[in-house]
Amino acid sequence: MAEKEMTAQSGVLTYKGRPLLRKGNVIYYGSISDKYISMLQIMASKEENGVEIPTKIIVTIQHTDESMRPKERIVKSSEKSGLYEAMDIATIWLNRYNSAK
Repeated sequence: MAEKEMTAQSGVLTYKGRPLLRKGNVIYYGSISDKYISMLQIMASKEENGVEIPTKIIVTIQHTDESMRPKERIVKSSEKSGLYEAMDIATIWLNRYNSAK
């Protein structure tokens, strides 16, 4: 089962200990207090049993430094065919980049 939880006091959805925030077709994953966050853009989806299932997602890892231009913030990018694959690579990248010194 996926490691997601709703914290009682803040009402923030988390996945593997990191906050998730969705705005339209964009999911922000990670904490703004970390050096890097991940952005997942849902580019295409299909309906299955009345539920929209993402079928094409662009995953990027970005610096959280707001003094940088938006294009300069992007460190790495990849296209994935499902939400599980996208969250999996985002988690790996966040672990790798936020733990690097």
